[in-house]
Amino acid sequence: MIDSSDPWTLLLLAVGLMLVLEGLLPFLSPERWRSLFESAAKMSNGQLRFLGLASLVVGCGILLFMLG
Repeated sequence: MIDSSDPWTLLLLAVGLMLVLEGLLPFLSPERWRSLFESAAKMSNGQLRFLGLASLVVGCGILLFMLG
């Protein structure tokens, strides 16, 4: 059984889940993943930073909702 009260256990579970979710698209549709990756490579630094910031805000919002 998993000790869900241990923060390190939760962190490792979260990292594992993130890797599973990030691996789904390249596994299921490598052509689409390559296309998305090429589109991202063509974005400016500002656009990439905005996407990163939006991802951080959404992720923090989900965490706050789930933990609070």
